[in-house]
Amino acid sequence: MASDAGRGSDPGGPHAELAERWAAALGGGPRNHVVPMSSAESRLLLAALAEEFIAAAASTEPADRVGELGSELARSHFVGDEVLGRTLAVLNAYLVGTVPADRAAELLSAFATGYLRAFRSWLLAEQESVRAAEIAARRMVEQQLRASEARLRAVFSQAGIGTGLSDMTGRIIEVNNAFAGMLGYQPEEMLRLSVTDLTHPEDGPDMWQKYAGVLAGKYDNVQLEKAYRHRDGGTVWTNINVSLIRDEHGKPQYTLVLVEDVSERRALRERLQYRAHHDQLTGLPNRSRFFDALTAAFADSTRVGLCYVDLDHFKTVNDTFGHAVGDELLAQVAARLSACPTRADQLVARMGGDEFVLLVPHSSGVNEMAGLARTVLHALAKPFYVREHQLTVSASIGVMEERADRCSAGEFLQAADTSMYWAKAAGRGRYAIFDADRGRREHTSAELSAAMPSALRQGEFFLDYQPIVSLANAQTVAVEALVRWRHPDLGVLSPARFVDLAEDNGHIGALGAVVLERACHDSRQWHNRYPHTPTVSVNVSAAEVADPAWLDHVQHIIADTGINANMLQLELTERAFMQTTGRPLRALHTLADSGVRIAIDDFGTGYSNLAYLGQLPLHVVKLAGPFIQRIRTPDTASPTDLLLLETIINLTHALGFTVTAECVETRHQADLLRDLGCDTAQGWHFHYPMPADQVTALLGLSDLHLS
Repeated sequence: MASDAGRGSDPGGPHAELAERWAAALGGGPRNHVVPMSSAESRLLLAALAEEFIAAAASTEPADRVGELGSELARSHFVGDEVLGRTLAVLNAYLVGTVPADRAAELLSAFATGYLRAFRSWLLAEQESVRAAEIAARRMVEQQLRASEARLRAVFSQAGIGTGLSDMTGRIIEVNNAFAGMLGYQPEEMLRLSVTDLTHPEDGPDMWQKYAGVLAGKYDNVQLEKAYRHRDGGTVWTNINVSLIRDEHGKPQYTLVLVEDVSERRALRERLQYRAHHDQLTGLPNRSRFFDALTAAFADSTRVGLCYVDLDHFKTVNDTFGHAVGDELLAQVAARLSACPTRADQLVARMGGDEFVLLVPHSSGVNEMAGLARTVLHALAKPFYVREHQLTVSASIGVMEERADRCSAGEFLQAADTSMYWAKAAGRGRYAIFDADRGRREHTSAELSAAMPSALRQGEFFLDYQPIVSLANAQTVAVEALVRWRHPDLGVLSPARFVDLAEDNGHIGALGAVVLERACHDSRQWHNRYPHTPTVSVNVSAAEVADPAWLDHVQHIIADTGINANMLQLELTERAFMQTTGRPLRALHTLADSGVRIAIDDFGTGYSNLAYLGQLPLHVVKLAGPFIQRIRTPDTASPTDLLLLETIINLTHALGFTVTAECVETRHQADLLRDLGCDTAQGWHFHYPMPADQVTALLGLSDLHLS
């Protein structure tokens, strides 16, 4: 097969060079006496094997074919003392720099395994030949038997793979130089040992159970990974193949062990595994290792605790001092965090960036976790010294502690992460313990925020209107449009549940457009039916006014609906007015000049003053609810409150504005405000918010009364 593979190949190709090196390596050591080939035939075989090996190395296919190449070398009786070792050295030298290290290890391992399997098969076949020769005709084949035994002895002693023979009591009766040298002994020294003397602390119980199965005749062959103690005290990791040799009656007689030293291969595997589960910068377990530990904690623990640590303003360190300083700071932080746990089962890991976690399986409760969080804060409080820089860093810590059967590992981690952001929002440099009720509220808010675009498209928002009445004659002079959300799962939601969310997520413009268009449309419908149409008042946010397209949009809606500009009132909060300057303020002036009424809402809750109001395009000042609440009854109204209200109302009138009071809930409030000169009011004392059709009915009654 090897000769066929070599036909027609390029005699000067890479395989030729590899074959020459291979032949030189095998020819430079002890020569085997049983290779039934001439020098030319050997070189032809090696050339064919080299060509196929190079082709296999260049492909991405599994290494099974390379194992066949090793088998073919062994079947060709290349079984000298150093054949396998020298062969692997030559092949490894070719692979270095040619293929990745893991692919090279895979190819060399497959080659060695194939070689060893073929060698074992050949060795067992030789044993079978010996046994068959004895049974067939001892005298007739005595000479052949002696030759076979001599050949077997030569192979046994010269083979590069460790080989040992023991009887059924475990007494070692023969080992070759390779096996003895692997463990630092001479062969005759090992003959004074038994198999049980070669035990190692790393031996698992299943290994000796399988060996016992071989002795009992239950298995004819087992393959194991075993550690041997070297004479110098070190550990040699091996792959061993234990085979049972039976006598002519099938009774177990000997055990044959083939031993391959895989210490370097195992060390490489362990290094790769360590790198796969540890952070290279800090040496801490990485994100992958943490998730494994978290899963195990949820499977094995009753309660689990977690501190989620995020360094505060760490980006400033990188931006100011450079990433090298930032990396060293992270390494020092990791060292301090590693000293915080008090039990061996607690895990400190780096999640990535400047985020770390401390996992506590078998937690005793929130108090333990809070104590651990305080320990972390204390550990980080001392300055860090990095490359002649003294750095101070604090951390925000989210604390989560829960029964393992009450949530999933993913929900648990999310809760810890959420509470960490609570700690940041509260001022940083502290810890926050997860609160389920707060978490549910924030989760609901997040769901509402995500659902808002769809709700806008599907028309889930609608308007109620609260009448604003004249305190002089109780007539409805205006209605304030109040937006509602008819949520498919949560029912009707008030503006307090979603307006701030709309501002935060950038949907306030779209929501405001829906409200303004609907309000102007309803106002136009009322005007078509009744001559005494109230002004419709619509709340506007500072973000909407700041939008360069807002003015054009408002003017477009006014034109499209046909509403008279003086029948529209836009309300901005006091704080919104303070943020409105430049172009947005000019937009308000433009609308005011066209007839649109401008009102300042919730006056008294911010920090503006009446003198500043004179510079704004205002028509109405709406007194904030807290002012009105303080005069709910004669017992709650103080002289100071009355004096303050009277002063504001008089000065507002002096500036040419009208005054509207919000949240009027009692007759006492209404009468007192009327006596103080307040113009209009709204609140539950007069009307609850109502849908547009009820406003229509109310206007019908008012029109009938006026006529």
